[in-house]
Amino acid sequence: MIYDPNPQRYESLPYRRAGRSGLLLPAVSLGLWHNFGGVDRFENARAMVRTAFDAGITHFDLANNYGPPPGSAEETFGRLLRGDLAPFRDELIVSSKAGYTMWPGPYGDWGSRKYLLASCDASLRRLGLEYVDVFYHHRPDPNTPLTETMGALDQIVRSGRALYVGVSNYPAALLREAAAILRDLGTPFVLNQPSYSMFNRWLEPDGLPGALEDEGVGAIVFSPLAQGLLSTRYLNGIPDDSRAASATGFLKADAVTPERVAQVRALNDVAAARGQTLVQLALAWVLRWPQVTSALIGASRPEQITDAAGALNAPPLTDAELDAIEAILSGTPA
Repeated sequence: MIYDPNPQRYESLPYRRAGRSGLLLPAVSLGLWHNFGGVDRFENARAMVRTAFDAGITHFDLANNYGPPPGSAEETFGRLLRGDLAPFRDELIVSSKAGYTMWPGPYGDWGSRKYLLASCDASLRRLGLEYVDVFYHHRPDPNTPLTETMGALDQIVRSGRALYVGVSNYPAALLREAAAILRDLGTPFVLNQPSYSMFNRWLEPDGLPGALEDEGVGAIVFSPLAQGLLSTRYLNGIPDDSRAASATGFLKADAVTPERVAQVRALNDVAAARGQTLVQLALAWVLRWPQVTSALIGASRPEQITDAAGALNAPPLTDAELDAIEAILSGTPA
């Protein structure tokens, strides 16, 4: 069946500027970190991507190592590009990254020029694209000079492999250094991708929002739902089929403490009072920062994407609501 997207797809989800660039991203973006690999069901991946695009989610975020096995998420999305989304390529933002282990030996990891250029070429082959819209360095490399890593990103743009570049997991001080190098090179540096959620607030004391503002770079925050903990899945403990019950994955059972469950229940009450789901409240909370361009969600079924896409349908969080959330997170009685 030929895919015919929703003609009203641009009418509800807001788009936000990536720093001081011309690039606009949907307030909610879809990450293909989980559930799009070679071990996953293709028709479910297709349904999720179609649901996202129908909702106005135009940004699809990948990395060379997403799967499993590594590389297979890009292959899955490449198949979807050819089969469903080819007529809409100019409406899409496709991003990928390199920085984690991808192949054996000294040239398949971290941030050398050799690794980044080779990995970008391999990603383009798997995706079946001539270019990606954004290419990221996935994590800081303590051993490769930052000038080399940023120079490789510059070459990726100048060679036509990407339109913009970004970094991921960079703290404030390193972000400022990277921005200075890329500014001198004239490279369009638009995004930093840090982790951030109500339960993971490292970037606030780090000073990252101020650094982003100063450098004119946007943030696209990943794991804004704390690997699903900020959802109704854990209101009554750990379901047998949840991520926390799995032997693999990043959310561990010991993170779902009675104290954390109590916080989730209290946050769910705040969401209900606003006429939102807990997922929508958690996304609205990370998007309260003007420096945050987009919240990057993962999903295992289409309904989760539809829920997340409604995050900004409610009015902005009030000061009283933010105070109530802060009291819950800090354990201070209201």
